[in-house]
Amino acid sequence: MLLDVLDESLRFPRRRYISKRVFCGFLRGGGGGRRASGGARWVFAAVAAAAMLVGLLGGCSGLRPRPAVEYVYVTAKQTVLRDRVAAVSNRTGTVENGQRLEVLEHGRRFFRVKTERGEMGWIDEKAVATQAVYDAFRALGEAHKGDPAVASAVVRDEVNLHLKPGRDTERFYRLAEGEKLELLERATLAKPGVAGAAVAKGAKPGGSAKAGVEGAAPPVAMEDWWLVRAQQGREGWLLSRMMDVDAPDSLTRYGEGQRFVGAYVLTTVHDEGVEGDGAPQGEPQGVSGSKDIPIYLAVMGPYTAGLAYDFDQVRVFTWSLKMHRYETAFREKNIEGYLPVSIKMAKDPYGKSGVAQTPEPTFTYRVLAADAGAVAPDPATGVVTPGRTIAKTYRLEGNLVRRVQAPGIKDEAEAHPVVEEKKKGAGKKK
Repeated sequence: MLLDVLDESLRFPRRRYISKRVFCGFLRGGGGGRRASGGARWVFAAVAAAAMLVGLLGGCSGLRPRPAVEYVYVTAKQTVLRDRVAAVSNRTGTVENGQRLEVLEHGRRFFRVKTERGEMGWIDEKAVATQAVYDAFRALGEAHKGDPAVASAVVRDEVNLHLKPGRDTERFYRLAEGEKLELLERATLAKPGVAGAAVAKGAKPGGSAKAGVEGAAPPVAMEDWWLVRAQQGREGWLLSRMMDVDAPDSLTRYGEGQRFVGAYVLTTVHDEGVEGDGAPQGEPQGVSGSKDIPIYLAVMGPYTAGLAYDFDQVRVFTWSLKMHRYETAFREKNIEGYLPVSIKMAKDPYGKSGVAQTPEPTFTYRVLAADAGAVAPDPATGVVTPGRTIAKTYRLEGNLVRRVQAPGIKDEAEAHPVVEEKKKGAGKKK
């Protein structure tokens, strides 16, 4: 039977096989005309069969699946491809942030890649992100696709978005200076490599910032990160100090040492006293080049990272038609407030005057209740989640801000970042 198989294989003249005559001679007898033993014949047959199997497998190499195509994505703002990895090389192409590249070859700290235009060259591995990182950013965007924005901001300088809060996390999308952002969520983490000085500088007013107290652990310096949504739906985490709240300079000048966390337009007022697109003495420009001046609701806080609340002050800035400048119509301080702030046009359901039945700008914000307990960021994600909060609603009626509250309802006790001590001898007659 083995001879029949060999006879069939010898029909292919292009392949090199042991001749049938030689093979049969080895099977029937050894060299010098002596007959080989039966054990030797079977050993030789096994070796020949193994050689045939190797030949068949080698002929099927064309049926092997091709390796999957590997891609990387450019993280740098713009970089060039080189024809070789050397001190002196030639440019073969230019790639930009977010561009997909096909990997042709792996080198030491470099990839040889090919663009969609057919340009090929070497690129530093630090200038690209892997497919896994790209997919993770896409998943982050899908997970927060429907999240509402709690505030708006502007990028202070060119910077990359991170996959998670933290300076050492993966980064991808590159943002340009002045790009508009939507803020979605805040996280606060310990600042890497620095022990405590930042917290001492930003200690709560009325609190102690002494760092040399015997037996007391040194304070941990913190930094805030924001999950943001940039143009084209790109989402990621950005260090808070790399952006500014989207508010005009003519408004932020009234910060009185406070940081603007959010600025929201309640309505506009028409002022014929402004000159062209702006008011005298450098006051704000009108909306869309007109003489309509925006009225702002602003939430503010100290220049301190790692706070357990988003803001500690609420102000409403109205416009004086007489003085052509902003004035404070409402202020509440020393609160532990949390975003988001809701704004709508609504009536006062509890008012009895005619004005109460007219829809006016109405805003609501939440403050921490006194019995909610201490609030701390999640040690894993850094996200701050408060306990029980109290919703406070107000209406802007002209230049007056009034509380919207059911009659007979007593105000609940609220948490305060600074304990307000009663003055000694207050209420006593001299």
